[in-house]
Amino acid sequence: MPHYRFDRRRLLFRKLEERKNKVNILRDHIPASKRPESLTDEKARELISLTAEKIRMARRINKPVVLAFGAHAIKNGLSPVLIELIRQGWITHMATNGAGIIHDWELAYIGETSEDVRENTSKGQFGIWHETGYYINLALLSGAFQGLGYGESVGKMIFDDGLFIPDPDELRKTAVEESVRNPERAAAAIDLAGAIENFRIQTGFIKISHPFKQFSVQSAAFQYGVKFTGHPMIGHDIIYTHPLNNGAALGRTALNDFLSFVQTISDIDQGVYMSVGSAIMSPMIFEKALSMAQNIAIQEKRHIDRHFMLVVDLTESQHDWKSDGEPSENNPAYYMRYCKTFSRMGGEMHYLRADNRLFFPALLNELSDDSLIPDNKN
Repeated sequence: MPHYRFDRRRLLFRKLEERKNKVNILRDHIPASKRPESLTDEKARELISLTAEKIRMARRINKPVVLAFGAHAIKNGLSPVLIELIRQGWITHMATNGAGIIHDWELAYIGETSEDVRENTSKGQFGIWHETGYYINLALLSGAFQGLGYGESVGKMIFDDGLFIPDPDELRKTAVEESVRNPERAAAAIDLAGAIENFRIQTGFIKISHPFKQFSVQSAAFQYGVKFTGHPMIGHDIIYTHPLNNGAALGRTALNDFLSFVQTISDIDQGVYMSVGSAIMSPMIFEKALSMAQNIAIQEKRHIDRHFMLVVDLTESQHDWKSDGEPSENNPAYYMRYCKTFSRMGGEMHYLRADNRLFFPALLNELSDDSLIPDNKN
């Protein structure tokens, strides 16, 4: 019996400018210069100070400082703070999920993001917006052919204010030439050529203006040469509604980013890993990456043990993960995936319950007071 699939070409897409949004970046952003609100919890202040010191130590010896974050860091208007952490050289690798990529792009493109999911789902309109699906998917198709990662593909499009689309005949020629020595690139060339013809995409440089790109974390990462990796899950993001969405391109760019992430984690000994507001993505990719890195380290007679991990989220935890270890399965704390995962990862792990709108400005303030700002050494 044949397996029938939903035909996305039947969907009626609307222009992004027609959508009502909850977030306006000009109105809602948090300036990097804003003095942070005081955290009333003394333990929280001490933990942020400890984290800042660990970051300083890592950067002095050129070790990675990784920030993995959920999409709310972007929706909460924190991009100026995150960009300043990049600009000052404190962060060497950023990782987020598909939604984080999308919100960052929409803010750069129209200065707004975050639709009303309940209202638009009832109208059959949630996520069915032309520009978001069209441009991000086209960036991934183009990036897959260039051998780029998911985050880099979108960040480059924002930074360049457009995409260069090759001639499909040249792409087919490349596919033939690369079919043996580089079959992945050959397949990516065929995918891009097919998309160009099926969707009548113009070739050459396509101008895609991003008038608010000063608020794009992806663009800043691309500008400063900081890794920005995207870690999507199939079906989770609104770009999957668009018929230009290509699973092979998405897989190629996302896999490039995962392997880039693993390479960074391979050097995490004496480095810092911060997981902020990411209940699933961050712990899942970190545990696989660390296991892969540890496998190679053991072969080389080493072991990764001296990494510092800070997990930040809003859920209150009565369990002391540092002192008491992993709770039993009948304890609700056991099901805090991010704490449970990171408590198993060796090194030194701390959990901080804090709003990211308080945490990030407080961390930046703590680091910016240092006279040893690393000047973006990576």
